[in-house]
Amino acid sequence: MSEKRNIARAAGVLGAATMLSRIMGMLRDMVVSRLFGAGLATDAFFAAFQIPNMLRRFFAEGALTAAFVPTFSEWYTNKGEQEARALANVCFTVLTIVMAAITVVGIILSPQLVQLMFPGFAGNPAKASVTIFLNRLMFPYIFFVSLVALCMGILNTVRHFFTPAISTVFLNLSMILSALFLHSRFEVPIVSLAVGVLIGGFLQLALQLPVLYRKGFPLRPNFAFNHPALKRIALLMGPSVFGVGVYYLNIAVGAILASLLPEGSVSYLYYAQRLFEFPQGIFTVSVAQAVLPSMSRQAANGDLDALKESLNYGVRLTLFITVPAMAGLMFCATPIFSLLFMGGAFDYAKAVNCGVALLYYSLGLTFVALVRVLVPAFYALKDTKTPVVVAFIAFLLNLAFSLALMGPLKHGGLALASSLSALGNMALLLYLLRKKIGPFGGRAIAVSGLKGLLASVPMAAVVYLILGLGDWSRVGGKLAKGAVLGSAVTVGIVIFLAAAHLLACDEARDVTGMLKRKLLKQKG
Repeated sequence: MSEKRNIARAAGVLGAATMLSRIMGMLRDMVVSRLFGAGLATDAFFAAFQIPNMLRRFFAEGALTAAFVPTFSEWYTNKGEQEARALANVCFTVLTIVMAAITVVGIILSPQLVQLMFPGFAGNPAKASVTIFLNRLMFPYIFFVSLVALCMGILNTVRHFFTPAISTVFLNLSMILSALFLHSRFEVPIVSLAVGVLIGGFLQLALQLPVLYRKGFPLRPNFAFNHPALKRIALLMGPSVFGVGVYYLNIAVGAILASLLPEGSVSYLYYAQRLFEFPQGIFTVSVAQAVLPSMSRQAANGDLDALKESLNYGVRLTLFITVPAMAGLMFCATPIFSLLFMGGAFDYAKAVNCGVALLYYSLGLTFVALVRVLVPAFYALKDTKTPVVVAFIAFLLNLAFSLALMGPLKHGGLALASSLSALGNMALLLYLLRKKIGPFGGRAIAVSGLKGLLASVPMAAVVYLILGLGDWSRVGGKLAKGAVLGSAVTVGIVIFLAAAHLLACDEARDVTGMLKRKLLKQKG
């Protein structure tokens, strides 16, 4: 099987598993919005959860994955399974000790962390107090999910993608059940969500261990801290923290500044970010996760041409997916919130405010997605310095745009600043990567992106016309709203794929070909 087929197949498996997880995440947010609305309690929860969640993205899914996967792939490819197993056990032992210490320190320093991250809460002692309590309760989540990230790196290297992707279903399910059945048992009802986060983190880790055992990697303590690969991973992780996590650091800066805006702003950005991550999680993160092991193996073998081919394909596949998704999200922003969230404590004004944030976030969908594909290419080549420099520039851009736009556009300005920062991040990464490895099919990438953009124009026009048939300000009418939004999305996808085929888009043929092969296999 060619590497392109491997990448497409892995991306398909990850996308399918992640789609289920994202649907459950959407159901979770619907439950949260109905029970708790958008106000003091939800601002406190989302702010408290942001701290361990940000650490998860920086250290676990970001720096740890970027540093561990290339090194583990090299070890697995060149030294064999037994040596790779020893490395996995050493990393598991070190990570367990380090994350346990970080968890204890985080719980102790929660008041200082909340004050630093959300200075706007200082004027509301009740909100600050609830935020500190919830943050302390949820901080152990970072311990569980960091070990999950390590397990994910091992399983992805041996080409098992489904279990790590599906594990977040259990987090969402745990939060939904806790909110529904435990909220009345606490003096502050939203504490039930924090309990759900803890249970969900434990379940995510528990799901990985049996699969690792079956794949020949039972995790056991190994205190050989002088292992030669361990130092390399640590050196790669240091700068990777900022390089991979800059987008999420920008989101964190947005939350800090949002705490200075009118009440509800933190929640508006959170709900919008959750929906923004829906296409990201299903498609773009799947492509990035699928292409990293391939590029790491190719770099380990010294096959730069093959790495360029994988990178080129990953970028083109990302463009094919995200350009129409960006257009669709822009038009569907408020209708989505009206359908899924309106009711109970969540009224139309809140849906509109969330829709504004989602609109501005959507402008950066393609840029964010390409960053997710480009940064791992640097790490596959053992270059951690370049992404850090670019990330720092992007961080400064985000801060400058945020301060300039939050006055006139409020929370929408913070979302727009994030998108503009992602554009700068992507452009610099593309330029510097081309200087580092030479051309990697820039003309083919540009043609693919242009075809995707042209195919999205008729799609966007039809989606806009269909959405005009719905009354999105009306509470209720879920069936009618669902029919209109569902028709807009379905017809839009069909028109986009038809237009992409007419424009001879290679990625459209690859995607439909993969679906045909799966259908024929099922029939057989």
